[in-house]
Amino acid sequence: MSDVLARICDGKRIEVARSKSQRPAAAVERAAREAPKPRGFLSALEHAVADGRYGLIAEIKKASPSAGLIRADFDPPSLARAYATGGATCLSVLTDKHDFQGDAAYLIAARAACALPVLRKDFMLDPYQVIEARAMGADCILVIMAALTDDEACELEGLALDWGMDVLVEVHNREELERALCLKTRLIGINNRNLKTLKTDIATTEALAALVPKDRCLVSESGLASPSDLARMRRAGVSCFLIGEALMRQQDVAAATAALLAQEPARA
Repeated sequence: MSDVLARICDGKRIEVARSKSQRPAAAVERAAREAPKPRGFLSALEHAVADGRYGLIAEIKKASPSAGLIRADFDPPSLARAYATGGATCLSVLTDKHDFQGDAAYLIAARAACALPVLRKDFMLDPYQVIEARAMGADCILVIMAALTDDEACELEGLALDWGMDVLVEVHNREELERALCLKTRLIGINNRNLKTLKTDIATTEALAALVPKDRCLVSESGLASPSDLARMRRAGVSCFLIGEALMRQQDVAAATAALLAQEPARA
């Protein structure tokens, strides 16, 4: 695990321990059972691709360690509606407080503001967080292979599936990809950001996509900002994308989203 990721995960374990002491697991499970029925996250992406469209996971993110504050006028419900109007397929909402200035309330508000399925974007390390995600109304969780052992990833995935959620498993090199392909989920995210340096290179997706079986749904993450970037990824066999900062910085988020998706997917 990289130093940056290790630091974040160390802090996350402390945060989770605090949450457990403040809100027992039994209370979280009751809230999860009462949460709105999951919306199909993976199925939404697959339907978009089957219809000849890009599958866009549009991210609601206030800040990040590498970029600092991204958007000062940050209003999750308005952003969710703007993304939906612009043609996004799904949402990703940061709930990590310490490094991304996220909050569970942002996910709850964004999901209530539109009909799109929502990913809880956080550093998932403990089963408690999976149930917590469902209690928030999340339709999908993120499993980062660089932060977990195989057994831990399998446990988190299994619990998420039991609660009716999808799982986006994230990799950024060949070794992590091989491990991820042993899981049940068909939703594979290739992160173009090097977790050691925090630099991005979309060639990472091109290098790894060819190693993934055709029955998986691939998502390219980080460093994508233009229709030409999406067309380049499509030539590598990827039609789904997770994009946040490039859209969050635009004054008119709906128009920027529509413009990004305006070009028809190029044939592989």
